[in-house]
Amino acid sequence: MKVLKFGAIWCSGCLVMKPLWAEIEKENPWLETEYHDVDEESEFANAFQIQDYPCFIFLDKEEKEIHREYGQVEKKKLIELINSYKDK
Repeated sequence: MKVLKFGAIWCSGCLVMKPLWAEIEKENPWLETEYHDVDEESEFANAFQIQDYPCFIFLDKEEKEIHREYGQVEKKKLIELINSYKDK
């Protein structure tokens, strides 16, 4: 499973989520994540039809989207999502 994280340097919600994701990644070293700045990688963001920030897209092993979350998400919910999709 992989999580694509979309955000922007000017996005306050993105700044709030950044240290939270750092904790999650440290606690789950098997988890693959990628951060994409929507201003610097607008074509990539457009390919995923990102409409709000931050956006977190969960991909399965075949890199197909299985879940999407927008906005500031509590760590507990992210952990639950990660665990529920861990073997996908």
